[in-house]
Amino acid sequence: MCFVYLIGLRVLIFRLLSVTSLVLITGCNQVSVKSESLESPIAVNKTVEANKKIEPKELKTAIEPDVLYTLLTAEIAGQRGQYDIALEGYLIAARKTKDSKFAERAVMIAMYTKDSGKTSEALSLWLKQDPKNQTARKIATLLAIRSGNKTVALEHLNAMLAFDSDAFESVLLELAAVLEKEEKVSDISEALDFLLVQHPDRAEIYFVQSLLAIQQKNKDIAELKINKAIHLKPEWDKALIFQAQIAIFAGDLNKAKLLLTQAAIKHPNNTKINKMLAQVLLKSEHYKEALDVYHKIVFNNPNDVESQFAEGLVYLQLNQDGQAESIFKRLEGQSEWKYQAYFYLGKIKEKQGHIKTALLQYDQVTEGPFHFDAAISAISLLQKEGQIDEASIRLAYLQEKFPKQKIRLLLIQAELFSHQKKYDKSFDILTKALAEYPDQKEFLYARALIADHLNKLDIVESDLKKVLAVDPDNAQALNAIGYSLLNKPERYSDAEKYLKKALDLSPNEAVIIDSYGWLQFKLGNVPSALSYLQQAYEKQKENEIAAHITEVLWASGKKDEAERFFNRVFRESPADEYLKAVEKRLFKGTN
Repeated sequence: MCFVYLIGLRVLIFRLLSVTSLVLITGCNQVSVKSESLESPIAVNKTVEANKKIEPKELKTAIEPDVLYTLLTAEIAGQRGQYDIALEGYLIAARKTKDSKFAERAVMIAMYTKDSGKTSEALSLWLKQDPKNQTARKIATLLAIRSGNKTVALEHLNAMLAFDSDAFESVLLELAAVLEKEEKVSDISEALDFLLVQHPDRAEIYFVQSLLAIQQKNKDIAELKINKAIHLKPEWDKALIFQAQIAIFAGDLNKAKLLLTQAAIKHPNNTKINKMLAQVLLKSEHYKEALDVYHKIVFNNPNDVESQFAEGLVYLQLNQDGQAESIFKRLEGQSEWKYQAYFYLGKIKEKQGHIKTALLQYDQVTEGPFHFDAAISAISLLQKEGQIDEASIRLAYLQEKFPKQKIRLLLIQAELFSHQKKYDKSFDILTKALAEYPDQKEFLYARALIADHLNKLDIVESDLKKVLAVDPDNAQALNAIGYSLLNKPERYSDAEKYLKKALDLSPNEAVIIDSYGWLQFKLGNVPSALSYLQQAYEKQKENEIAAHITEVLWASGKKDEAERFFNRVFRESPADEYLKAVEKRLFKGTN
């Protein structure tokens, strides 16, 4: 059993489509993005924010000489780090003039120096001189919520809603972003509840409350609030998308699919809705339906290269390699996508058995996120072709270039030795690795498999039990430990316990079905054993499974059938160790 797990196609699909991942909605992104107008006063840079100069041309000639002198003194004090003097100077200028920028500067410095009294005074002046200023109102709202003064917070929220209702949603999201980091989400939620009493028809308030509820992992409240938002604005695409996202977060892909399908009917040309629908269809393994959606997206947006690339990946998943290859060849000319295209063209050529061409494609991936994966794929291909020296040279290069991938590269190095049947060297590498990473599951699992080759059954069991101690539902580990115990008749009951659980967790995994079938054979349940083994072979035509089927057929008296089946498989893989062992034991080398 190979223990190096290269990234599978389905995983790569979702990694590559991160731009259109299941969290597409701009509102969600806004919640987590820093709000410059709210964050900068809090974490202001000393030399940039507190000392930001007012240029002489901004000092209008109408300013009294004494005020001008005060401002210049404040500027110099700020440059010297004397923020208390600078703050007082700007406050004096703000009191004596009607220019709000002096009050604004005073607010910024006061917040930086954490002088709450001066902050309040300067903010009051700023709002008096420029009552419609959204930044001033946001800061005032933020300070009011922090201090628990919901009446004042409500006053400022109402003012912002009155002055610029179109921007109110983004205002709420900015406030939510800051308060979330301060773990005060419940405070803004409560303030919004008060606001809804006065404005029960504002869908954006319900929308933001739904976002906040999801952040607090309260799905029921999130659903309630988003449903109210959609009731008020049935065609609001952003709310429809987030409604589907809530279903996704809850793990209900069928509901998400239904909601997005309905949303796509309302907004047939909405790219965000259609891309999310395609993602949900992919995640639920409805590949043909997902492909139809991507066809529609590309038809409406011929320049959407990302969706074209997604089409290629789905074609690969459907084993329609010709269509996938055609798309990736077109994308070779796109600078942003050429390396991904090279990688998947390599995969296609490898699948077709064109080894040299596959290697050439992998070697063209010289940078970008797929550089490492392409290099690993090339090493794996060289290993399969028996070019161990070249694979080892490439592996040594990768170990120098990608030190952060140390764990994965050590596993590959151990696999290379295992492929050469140098199990002692492989075992030593993994043992040294475990000395550095004692709880690393991949190392434990890999060493257990190597230990099995070396007949170190005590280590097999102990390593796999360590894996299961931290990951009790690891179907691969359960299968491995159960299968290893089939060499000990007195442990069959333990083997059955492990293998039954593995099968319950992964009922469609061919290797696990094979192990369970082999257990049935060991227990004397020959018809049941043959049924499980044939199921496994239908799913995955592996030689080890074929060897098991041959043995069971032979033991059940169907020797002619066993020989015919074996000969067919053996002609395709005459060097396979499992088949050669069966040939020697049953057919005495006559094949």
